[in-house]
Amino acid sequence: MKDYHINVFYSEEDEGYIADIPDLKFCSAFGETPEAAVREVEMAKVAWLEAAKAAGKPIPLPTYRPAIYQISS
Repeated sequence: MKDYHINVFYSEEDEGYIADIPDLKFCSAFGETPEAAVREVEMAKVAWLEAAKAAGKPIPLPTYRPAIYQISS
């Protein structure tokens, strides 16, 4: 089963990590670590999907995005 792609990036302005799900408009979360941001956005995803379903709004399918790896030395 495909799941939604999650972006994680550091925000200097917020002094923490932001995780967002591009396929789910405005679905994002903050965490002090990348892992915390992902945990928070997973909870936000569940709430987003439940709210959309309850409101009868369309739920977008996950968009395929190839994995991109960054290796730092």
